[in-house]
Amino acid sequence: MTKSNDDYWPQLSDIQRAKQRIGEIVSHTPLTMNAPLSERHGANILLKREDLQVVRSYKIRGAYNKMSSLSPDETKRGVVCASAGNHAQGVAFAAKGLGIRATIFMPKPTPQQKIDQVRMHGRDSVEIILSGDTYDDSCKDALVFCEERDSCFVHPFDDPLIIEGQGTVGLDILNDTKQPIDYLLLPIGGGGLASGVSSVFKAISPGTRIIGVEAAGSASMKRSFEAGQATTLEEIDTFADGIAVRTPGKITFRICRKLLDDIVVVPEGKICSTILELYNKSAIVVEPAGAASIAALPLLGDAIRGKNVVCIVSGSNNDITRMEEIKERSMLYEGLKHYFIVRFPQRAGALREFLVNVLGPNDDITLFQYSKKNSRDKGPAIVGIEIRSPADFEPLVSRMKENNIIHEYLNDKPDLLRLI
Repeated sequence: MTKSNDDYWPQLSDIQRAKQRIGEIVSHTPLTMNAPLSERHGANILLKREDLQVVRSYKIRGAYNKMSSLSPDETKRGVVCASAGNHAQGVAFAAKGLGIRATIFMPKPTPQQKIDQVRMHGRDSVEIILSGDTYDDSCKDALVFCEERDSCFVHPFDDPLIIEGQGTVGLDILNDTKQPIDYLLLPIGGGGLASGVSSVFKAISPGTRIIGVEAAGSASMKRSFEAGQATTLEEIDTFADGIAVRTPGKITFRICRKLLDDIVVVPEGKICSTILELYNKSAIVVEPAGAASIAALPLLGDAIRGKNVVCIVSGSNNDITRMEEIKERSMLYEGLKHYFIVRFPQRAGALREFLVNVLGPNDDITLFQYSKKNSRDKGPAIVGIEIRSPADFEPLVSRMKENNIIHEYLNDKPDLLRLI
């Protein structure tokens, strides 16, 4: 069954039908109060744990709703999709369960863990093609492939049946709590989840303030709101790959623009700090996109104090090999790690003087790369220093100046910092 996109608007009855269609396949994930977050923000913080789905993200809802609605002829011709990982797993799971052949395009930088999960869920029903550097690149190639094969394209967000499937998250949340929900925070990539869930809330809980959350390096929906139309970002940071989209959907932009009360943008470093905190304090493992809604809580400040707040934890498909990068980004954001180019005088004892006179009692050198090629007087070294508190940074720099240490600070030079 295909729905017209031109004037489409999600109806509560359609989302309720989607709930019935996918009910036996999709897990009814828990809505749980998180004590550490609640205490910190002085609010009742509830987490909707979509990271506990069988494919470890909410994407199975839309994918299964779409694919189980295909006609026999569409099913016979197979499906094609493009995804940075989570949608691909939903499509793979549905393909295997429904006996549909699926060709899945994924960006080349997709974490290996997500590629392996797609293969595991789809088995012999799927073919994976790695293409392009971002989701948008893969999507272009997938659409060409789809047209050539006359297959059905399963869009990750800009499709009525996908939106309705994702909207069932909202039904679950409202069914699981009797108390009024004052704030709902949800991540935005292309906008499918936000469109579906906000439609449910505006129909059933119109008093809830709905906040969309984007990562700073890929805030395409925020930019589109400002421009008044769906807008393409020239470059994006793909770190939060589950929500890293250059262009939001045309349908989802129209819906989100009307139904969302606000969009907030969180730095990738803050998302990293949230990932580590959730693991250390609550034993919750999430991917960057899954932590985004929680990372946005401090941006709301006192507005949420004493309120009932729901954060949708959208997924947990995180590759363990990324943890070093996550820790590094977190420490840079928190002001606990600093990089310098230090030009040491070429004489005996210069490094020892730096260690004794410049480093504080709680400072630690975590990187030291020395090079002497051209200068007979100065030997440049890249030095990484970890400090215990952000307040220790200014005294560190002051001691460098007092000891006539010629240096260049690298943290505010991202192009150079990426080379370390």
